[in-house]
Amino acid sequence: MLEIRPECECCDKKLPPNSTEAYICSYECTWCEDCTENILKHVCPNCGGGVVKRPIRPANEWRKGLSTKHQPPSTKIVKTKFTHQEISDFADKMNEILPENR
Repeated sequence: MLEIRPECECCDKKLPPNSTEAYICSYECTWCEDCTENILKHVCPNCGGGVVKRPIRPANEWRKGLSTKHQPPSTKIVKTKFTHQEISDFADKMNEILPENR
């Protein structure tokens, strides 16, 4: 189950569980749409993998026991250790390799 982290690791933008602007990699590194498009270029600076839109966990219990009420999103704040320039330079190098070939 996804953690659904609460904010962008790069710019600290709040990304609530129902945000359509949240992106993640396969390790759940979490980024906002602006950072994903303009700094990361859809490349996770932490693992080198692809970055895609984060799914939205239902707030309503449409199926018994399944909702944010029963599996609440994380409150854990995670920050990247890289500068914006380091991220951009890394993304420029990795962006030429398709995520499935990295």
